[in-house]
Amino acid sequence: MKLSLPFFNKPPLVAVVRLSGAIGMSGRSSLNDASLAPVFEKAFRKGKPAAVALEINSPGGSPVQSSLIGARIRRLSDELEVPVIAFVEDVAASGGYWLAAAADEIWADDSSVVGSIGVISSGFGAHVFLARQGLERRVHTAGKSKSMLDPFSPQKEDDVARLKVLLGDIHENFINHVKRRRGDKLDSAAELFTGEIWLAKRATELGLIDGIAHLKPKLKERFGDKVRTRRYGVRRPFWSRFGAELTQDAVAGIEERAAYARFGL
Repeated sequence: MKLSLPFFNKPPLVAVVRLSGAIGMSGRSSLNDASLAPVFEKAFRKGKPAAVALEINSPGGSPVQSSLIGARIRRLSDELEVPVIAFVEDVAASGGYWLAAAADEIWADDSSVVGSIGVISSGFGAHVFLARQGLERRVHTAGKSKSMLDPFSPQKEDDVARLKVLLGDIHENFINHVKRRRGDKLDSAAELFTGEIWLAKRATELGLIDGIAHLKPKLKERFGDKVRTRRYGVRRPFWSRFGAELTQDAVAGIEERAAYARFGL
């Protein structure tokens, strides 16, 4: 016979997963589905958590990795019937907001930057520089679009038109994800999908987030003062602690810094 004694009843447990950094870029600090898969498996399954909390601080990145991570969060949440609560720190923009929208609720700090529901493609053109240096670009392809948007050749109108179609399709996927997750909370009269960003108060009014709150106070309000938290994250490889792959990480750091800079951070 199993006895249920009051002092054996543990307070609710909330698993906390930190999602910080750009999504899908090179470098060990990048967020991607492959490295986060075992983290989420533990967070959702270990200790029968009452909820999973996401600490999000991301300027975005790869739309595919954003979608894969978001889809994994939803699968585990639905399968195990564990609610997900997102807490935004500095920024949840573009792919970062995609991740936040995978949660059942989104909370942020007063000064958090939220939104940027759009898609961007950037590059450079070096054909003029090459010509001035007396260098000739030689490219041979099978397939007229194989060298699309070659940065060392003059830009072609057909290439730009094809790129805009691709960006438009990805943007539509992003919009559908936000509408599906936020539903009637969204302000249907507002233009939410132009790539604009907002601070938390305005984002709340638009229905992009649920309100202003921080992780610990909100969890205590929801689950009681004795709520327990258990943190999960990606472990860095052993050799990385001794400075291995410094060049790759330096480049990734520059890319990530540029991504944050777009939001004044």
